[in-house]
Amino acid sequence: LDQKLGPEYISQRPGPGGGPKLTYAEGWRIINLANEVFGFNGWSTTVVNLTTDFIDYNEESKRYNVGASAIVRVTLRDGVFHEDVGYGMLENSKSKGGALDKCKKEAVTDGMKRALRSFGNLLGNCLYDKSYTQEVVKI
Repeated sequence: LDQKLGPEYISQRPGPGGGPKLTYAEGWRIINLANEVFGFNGWSTTVVNLTTDFIDYNEESKRYNVGASAIVRVTLRDGVFHEDVGYGMLENSKSKGGALDKCKKEAVTDGMKRALRSFGNLLGNCLYDKSYTQEVVKI
């Protein structure tokens, strides 16, 4: 768990408002890693809380802006657990239901990834080390 993620696990996307690029690991990759580390039946997730933070409807554009947050617990087979919060947001959606669906799933995945990072570098904590991410994205 102390080992850092290799470059094959790391992705980048533009930051908000065209700011610096954000470095992250995709949810499916972290799930695969957790299965390798703990075993497919050695860990589980529980959604402790899921909240729709806002649903705004713009009459002019007839579009929805939606935000949701989730508290997710990751529990290991021996009972050890970590919890963290995740967030999901979608702007300019044609569909209220589709926006809610995407935001809730994004919030749960984000919360799961953030809770898993508490178990060590291999599960994403190394992505919070800016000097590490600056070097690994060059590879």
